[in-house]
Order: sequence, then structure tokens, then C-alpha cells
Amino acid sequence: MSTVLAAYGLVKKYGSTTALAGVDLEIGEHDSLAIMGPSGSGKSTLLHTLAGIVRPDDGRVLLHGDRIDDLGENRLSALRRRRFGFVFQFGQLLPELPAEENVALPLMLEGVPRGRAVERARRWFAPLGLDGLEKRRPGQLSGGQAQRVAIARALATEPDVVFADEPTGALDQRTGEEVVRLLTSVTRAQGAALVVVTHDADVAAHCGRILQVRDGRISSHSQYTVG
Repeated sequence: MSTVLAAYGLVKKYGSTTALAGVDLEIGEHDSLAIMGPSGSGKSTLLHTLAGIVRPDDGRVLLHGDRIDDLGENRLSALRRRRFGFVFQFGQLLPELPAEENVALPLMLEGVPRGRAVERARRWFAPLGLDGLEKRRPGQLSGGQAQRVAIARALATEPDVVFADEPTGALDQRTGEEVVRLLTSVTRAQGAALVVVTHDADVAAHCGRILQVRDGRISSHSQYTVG
């Protein structure tokens, strides 16, 4: 399995607080990685640094061997749009747009004409159990449906890596289980790597690897066979 995303010697400080204290990590194709740890352990900072949202104070982040942490902001922003997908705890869908346009938005931001972008977006609705909901706005969707739309949006540009920050945190247990099953299966089928920050051991169990982070360091690393 070739390495898609790698980090070496990541350090990040906020004042006197060290959020990351020399983290090394490699993520391969089709890899699914759960990052766990107590509040304040550095897990969200690790995800944001890998995703190019936060710049490390020291260390390197590489995508397919090319360093990205030292890119200018315009190039880094473009890379995040094209090569990364994001799923957040509360979806962050635009309330004024129907579901199909929320999914198509990353494509339109890349210059794909609206009609073609919406057509490509609609292809995700059946695989994610969203048939018939294309025209509904986020306020007309259940929490689970909204997260499925967010997953579709994250995958619309066929990214190398999908980052999910507590993707089931706002859902009940049953709905969260359905969403994480879909998230892991569709990213794997798409060929994207998946990085999930979660407090939920049941969510983490769907991933092929689990990292425990404590005091800005990886304290343990478990690997599983995922079907």
C-alpha cells in the first residue's frame, strides 16, 4: 500500500500549551484511521494539521511525497478544495441550497458549470440512500440524512483523503452507526483514505487503524482487518 499522506516530527504550540509534540504518521491508500484521545490531547489539532487547516510550528506534512505545509495560502486552499474532503459534526451544509447543490458546491467552486456539477452530484444520492431528497434543503432533512449529504459533498471532487471530525457526534446511536458504516464503505470504494477524529469507540471500530493520542503524542496504535 503506497503512502498518500505522511507527517514527520509535527510540533504545534498554542502559547505555553504543546498540542503536538513530535508526531510521525503515515496513511496509505484505502486506509481508514481513527484518532482518539481525551479532550485536549491534540487529536483535533493533528487532524487540522494533516488537512492543511493549521500550520505546524515544526515538522512536515506530505501528500504523495510532496510537501504541503509550506505552501502559500492560495495554493493550500486550492489543494484542500481539490484533494481533500471534509465531514464535520454538524454537517455545515448551506441552508439556502437544496441537497444536490450542497453536494455540487465543491465542483462549482472549481469551475465546473452548475448543470454538470449537479448532474455529477446526483450520482451520489442512490449509493448513500438519499434517492428522492435531491431538492430538499438541509432544514427538511433528518440529522442522518444531512450527514449523508455531507459525505456526498466530501466525495464529490474524488479526493485523496477524507477528514471527518466527530461525524456522528450530533446523532443518536443507531443513526450514527448507519452513517459511519456508509462513511467507511464509500470512501473505501472510492479509493480515498479516511481520517476520523472521534470519542466513540464504536465509530473507531469501523476503521482499520486506531491511534490513541495523549499529551500531543501517539500513545498507542492498533491495526485491524476491516471487511
